[in-house]
Amino acid sequence: MDDESRRHDGDIGELAGAARAAALDALVADLRSPDPVVRDERAYGAVVRWTPGLDAAERRWLGDRMAGLFDDPEVQARAFAPLVLARIADAGEWRREWWEAFAGWYPGESDLRGYDTTLGWVHAAAHGADLLAALAQRREQEPGPLLELAVARLLANTGHVFDAQEDDRIARALARILCRPGLGVAESVGWLDAIAAAFRTGEPGPVPPWASNTMRTLRMLYLLTDRGLLTPAGDGPPSTVAQREAVLDTLAVTLAIVTPYLPSPSERDCAQKAPAERDQA
Repeated sequence: MDDESRRHDGDIGELAGAARAAALDALVADLRSPDPVVRDERAYGAVVRWTPGLDAAERRWLGDRMAGLFDDPEVQARAFAPLVLARIADAGEWRREWWEAFAGWYPGESDLRGYDTTLGWVHAAAHGADLLAALAQRREQEPGPLLELAVARLLANTGHVFDAQEDDRIARALARILCRPGLGVAESVGWLDAIAAAFRTGEPGPVPPWASNTMRTLRMLYLLTDRGLLTPAGDGPPSTVAQREAVLDTLAVTLAIVTPYLPSPSERDCAQKAPAERDQA
């Protein structure tokens, strides 16, 4: 039986037994497809609709298949795996083995194309960020490893400058992690040490793509930290970063390393204090 005959365009709840298993097999095959209509519109659309209705064993089966795709030779298969895992995590299922597979892949993915005229959306950096954002919602997930993995992706050497708002998606994931209730100051800002150290290695000349990507990610994160973070649907009040002032100050200090005209918080405070002292003299 070929994949076309096994595909099911309706709700997964309409199927049972062998027909249901066959439809899930076809879904996994379609998530590898180089055809963006098959992979993105049809298969991923089915993932969004079906995942809440799968039982725990089916979600684990699908998650195992997706974790296996991180070693796939086809970039579209690797890049769509984290999107599916994000939906499985949203449905309440997660396994350590999936994290290990994802963490082993994300920083080292070399094909960072956003949109390709043949493959459609590839978007590996953005899709990985979406999984980080989904995992940030899980109470059982420690935030530290999520922050470290995002930093590893940003600082990885690459020749590709983000051109499809990947920086915004990574910033959103970082903001979602930093909104975790109870997150302390040290954990909220300590992850920026590695970025600051990397920025200090800069030399005169063209800006390396990794540095440009990271600068733009931190600028968007500053904006989200300052203004708040909406849900993807845009409903409800915005979430607030747990240690807002500390994160804003540390982001400013970090960005000042690569932005000579940006005062650090201490320089800004001195500049604001000087006119007041003159007025009192």
